[in-house]
Amino acid sequence: MENESMDSLILKLHDVNAVKFGEYKLKSGMLTPIYIDLRVLVSYPALMNQVSSLIYQRVQEEGLQFDSVCGVPYTALPLATIICSRHELPMLIRRKEAKDYGTKRLVEGSFREGDTCLIIEDTVTSGSSILETAEVLYQGGLKVTDAIVLMDREQGGVEMLASQGIKLHPIISMFKLLNVLLAAERINAQTAQSVRKFILDNNTFSPRKENGNGVPAPKKQCVEQELSYADRAKLPNVHPLATKLLNIMEAKQSNLCVSADVTSSEELLQLADSLGPNICMLKTHVDILKDYTATFSQKLQSLAEKHNFLIFEDRKFADIGNTVKHQYEGGLYQISSWSHIVNAHAVPGPGVVKGLSAVGKPLGRGCLLIAQMSSQGSLATGEYTKAVVRMSVHFLSLYYITLCVTHNLGFGFTAVYLCYLSLQLNMAEEQPDFVIGFICGSKISKKPEFIHMTPGVQMQAGGDALGQQYATPEEVLCNKGSDVIIVGRGILEAPDRLKAAESYRKSGWEAYTKRLGRSGQ
Repeated sequence: MENESMDSLILKLHDVNAVKFGEYKLKSGMLTPIYIDLRVLVSYPALMNQVSSLIYQRVQEEGLQFDSVCGVPYTALPLATIICSRHELPMLIRRKEAKDYGTKRLVEGSFREGDTCLIIEDTVTSGSSILETAEVLYQGGLKVTDAIVLMDREQGGVEMLASQGIKLHPIISMFKLLNVLLAAERINAQTAQSVRKFILDNNTFSPRKENGNGVPAPKKQCVEQELSYADRAKLPNVHPLATKLLNIMEAKQSNLCVSADVTSSEELLQLADSLGPNICMLKTHVDILKDYTATFSQKLQSLAEKHNFLIFEDRKFADIGNTVKHQYEGGLYQISSWSHIVNAHAVPGPGVVKGLSAVGKPLGRGCLLIAQMSSQGSLATGEYTKAVVRMSVHFLSLYYITLCVTHNLGFGFTAVYLCYLSLQLNMAEEQPDFVIGFICGSKISKKPEFIHMTPGVQMQAGGDALGQQYATPEEVLCNKGSDVIIVGRGILEAPDRLKAAESYRKSGWEAYTKRLGRSGQ
């Protein structure tokens, strides 16, 4: 989701008085210094269309699976209507009260028992409105696993809904909104700080094992149990290199990968030596080094062994199998001889992984598929991302089990093409387990065997003049479910690189442990 588009939307919401500062009473009875009033959107059709587009874009980015859509009455109803009409999706309407005539139904629309319904909401504080809608849908025999909200006030709604088996996907966070308004001089620093303090001091969710009557709380509908890095390392189908990485992360309490985008071999080696104790992985771009030699790669391997981290060469292979095979094992850099992990685009089809694995498997190497990118305007979203996930599952399954491929999944042209190529492989032929995870903006596979790594991480969200988009460690690890944060300029451009690396390591680990806490561990 483009950062400029998001910032523009926030300013437009402020322009139409959808964001108000003062003293207001929420549904919960709480008095708040900021009020989000999105009911005004119905008077601004262009803005309502923009919001609807961003909501649907998030649905695609997350790869959500559902049979119908329901907007929480009443503000989210027109948003759900626009989305369903524009994209021809089945919609349901939840009544706030049943009529005493006609069908007397609380859920209007056509559905089957067991269908999954996606809930759309405008603003979330505690999450109670979404839960109320979900409970009505449950009574009708529907399932609810996900909800999309435009504005998350960050006061416990995500955690409360997660405790009930519903994953909330926010588009704008309260802190993001405050940062944009402050940067645009729409509010002053005192107002921003006052609201931030209020949000932090008024979390509405406190986990409890029993309800107010001393009776055990209802069983969660479909909460996934989050496994620790150490537990995932013990799973039977995990690639040995992924096991090693997960164990390193657990032992060093670090999910930090430093992107060493420097042009001097000496500087890169100094970085590896000084930051090595703080990181689980070092990412390189060997082709930007002005003085590369074979001796450099030997020294880098020694430092990786000394400080217990893995080397990830960010080569982004994207050619036919035979070509990438030679690029990987030969040429000036002989990448396979020293880099534990490489990555590849899925555009060429399964042949790119097959060619790389022919070289990498005997050496115990691993590959990451590029499912999403952190640059503005990237095309690696939606159906493309789904196809990447399918390709990775394909290679993993050939090593352990026979893969069952379903045909009628409604892919776009690119996805159909990749799926078609995948189907051409001999399903009975045993292929090496080579794909260990993804480069992505958020968790895209529920398989714990796969490791998700996210680039473009800084302490403050934002972007640069060349289109790079940044997210915070907490957003990436805690909210989006990724496993490893990849940090470059946030460390390289810091006055004290070692201090900055330790700050990112600590922040990343705290976000990961917070995520574990949400799942009940």
